[in-house]
Amino acid sequence: MDNVKALIFDVFGTVVDWRSSVVAELEVLGKQHGVASDTDWNKFAQQWRSGYIKNTRRIAAGASGPLNVDAMHREILEDLLSSSEWSHIGPLWDEKTRQHLNLVWHRLNGWPDAVEGLHALKKQAIIATLSNGNVRLLIDMAKHAGLPWDMVFSTELFNTFKPSPKAYLEAMRHLSLPPENCAMVAAHIYDLRAAGSLGMTTIYVRRPHEDGDAIQLDLDVKSKEDGGEVDCVVDSFTELAEILARAAPAGEN
Repeated sequence: MDNVKALIFDVFGTVVDWRSSVVAELEVLGKQHGVASDTDWNKFAQQWRSGYIKNTRRIAAGASGPLNVDAMHREILEDLLSSSEWSHIGPLWDEKTRQHLNLVWHRLNGWPDAVEGLHALKKQAIIATLSNGNVRLLIDMAKHAGLPWDMVFSTELFNTFKPSPKAYLEAMRHLSLPPENCAMVAAHIYDLRAAGSLGMTTIYVRRPHEDGDAIQLDLDVKSKEDGGEVDCVVDSFTELAEILARAAPAGEN
C-alpha cells in the first residue's frame, strides 16, 4: 500500500463507538426523567441507528428526504417516541430534552485506538473523513473526541449519501488525487464495496457488532490475500499505521 497518499475514513462505527456513547446518554436521561429502569436503551439506540441507515441508503439511491443528518436524526427520534413501543417515554421528554438528545451524535467517543492511531497515520498520509454526518456534526465530534483530521468531508457537501459513487469521487476530486492513491477505511463492507468499485484501496477495520451487513450475511470479511474482497483487514488504526510504515519506501519514515 505504498501508493496510498490519502486515507479517507468512514466515521460512525469506524472511528467512534456510537453505540456505547448514545446508550450512556440515554441511560442518564432515563434516570433524570423517571423512565423505567429496565428500559432497553441498547434497543432504542439500535433502532435510531437503523432508521438512519435505511434513510441514507434510500436517499443515496435517488429517493427524496433530508440531506442534513441532524434533521434526519430528529425525524427518526420523533417517530420512535410516538411509536407504540416507546410512547411511554415521549411525554417525559420535552422539546429542550429532545433537542439535547438529538445532538448526542455530535458527542460520540472514539474507539480506544482512534486518537493514537490517527495521529500516527497523519504522519504517513492525508487523513480525511467521508461521512454521511453533516459538517457541523463532524466538526463538533472531532473537537469532542480529539480527532486530528486534515480535512472533513461530509456527503452533505455533495448533496448525496454514501454509497453513491458521487460521494467518493467528489472527495477524491477535492484532494486532487486519483483512486489509486486513495484508500477508504471503514468497518462496513457496503462502504468498501462502493469505494473499491471506483478503484480505491479498501481497508476493513473490525469493530464489535458494527457491520450489520456482514452479520446479516454471516460474512467473514477477509483480505484478497486470504481469499476475500478487500485489500487489507485490521483490528485497529495503530495496526494500520504499523502496516503502512512497513510498506513505505526506505527513508520515508
